[in-house]
Order: sequence, then structure tokens, then C-alpha cells
Amino acid sequence: MPRLTILTGRAAPLADSGQLSGIDKTPVSAALMLDTNGLAGDEQGDLRHHGGPEKAVHHYARDHYAAWQAEIGDLPVLAAPGAFGENLSQHGLTESDVAVGDIFRLGKALIQVSQGRQPCWKLNHRFGVRDMARRVQDSGRTGWYYRVLQPGIVAPGDDLHLIDRIAPDWTIRRLWHVMYVDRLNRHDLAQMAALDVLAEGWRRYAARRLDSGRVEDWRGRLEGST
Repeated sequence: MPRLTILTGRAAPLADSGQLSGIDKTPVSAALMLDTNGLAGDEQGDLRHHGGPEKAVHHYARDHYAAWQAEIGDLPVLAAPGAFGENLSQHGLTESDVAVGDIFRLGKALIQVSQGRQPCWKLNHRFGVRDMARRVQDSGRTGWYYRVLQPGIVAPGDDLHLIDRIAPDWTIRRLWHVMYVDRLNRHDLAQMAALDVLAEGWRRYAARRLDSGRVEDWRGRLEGST
């Protein structure tokens, strides 16, 4: 499998937004610790919506960059890994290849796929494209997160090695389809709500939709609620 790039970034003001963000990430040049809250030296500007144990590491498929260049132009931000704020960048793994619960060895650490990435408004400022977050969401090229099962040292040159597949039918692509396309499919929502390797937040989304028969708006509230 092609070589993996590991990236981190410090929180800094984001473009003209007036907000702090850690979305600007660059490749690491030395070994560093990966623990349950993420990579040493990696920061988030908004800890309410980013970071934490279920979003400790963000992976974005390098395979998608060509499609974005074709759609929005050859922007400078797409010239190197890190455009989407990812911690891991690699060709050969996409949302169709990776399933929630998949366990990988990375260096001395063990990591497990926990959920898909929910695109945030900061992508609009990062790319200078006013609806970039919506484009990412609609495309299904969202990326995904890992939780850390076993902390350890990781380093440039380390590769991901698949150790176990717990729920192979539940790819990130399928989760995206339930979350954003076939949003009130009760059969899939019931399975999703019971999928214990899926992050609690996403299981809660599924349970709320089953209970209410409604979908959340962009703020995470059920549509039609006040």
C-alpha cells in the first residue's frame, strides 16, 4: 500500500473567519506520541465539535484530491496533503474500503475507525469556496475518524496494517448514505443505533430519527423543532 503521511497542526486564526482552527496541518518530521486524545502537538480550535477520544485521528483519502481539482480548480491548498485538516493521508483507502470498527496497527499504536467525518463550515474558509462543506458532505468524500485503543509512538514511514474487521458491512460509505441520503431508512437506522463500535454521537442520531421520524438540521436539531 502507498506510503502514509502523518500530519499535525497548531490552532491559529482561520482566514477571515475570526475563529481559531487547527485545520492547517503539515507532515511531521520525527516520531511522536499518539494517545487517546490524538497526536502530540496537534491542536483543535473548537473542542466542542472537534477532537476528543472518538475523533482522535482524522483520515482523508489522498485519492480524492484529483476529483476536487477537477471540480473546484487546481487551488494551492490542494497541492499537498493536509487540505482537509487530516492527520493521515494515503492513496489506496477510501470510504468504500474502510468500515467502522476496523482496527489498524500504526507504529506502536492501535487505532479503530469510529465514525465518518461531518464536514464543518471551516472548510469554506480554508478553500475560499463558500459551499465547500456542503460539497464535501454531498460528495460522500468526507473522510473518517479513529479512536485510539492502544497509545504508542508513531513516526514518518510507518504504515497502516489492518488487524481486524468487526463490522465489514458497515463501510464509511454506507454510514454516509444513511446519514445524508436515505436518512429515514428505519431498517438501517435500527442497525446503526445498535452498532456498538460506532461512535455514541452517531448512534444517538440514529436513535433520535427512529424515535421522531425526523432528521436534524445543520445545527443538529430535529427539523421543525425550535
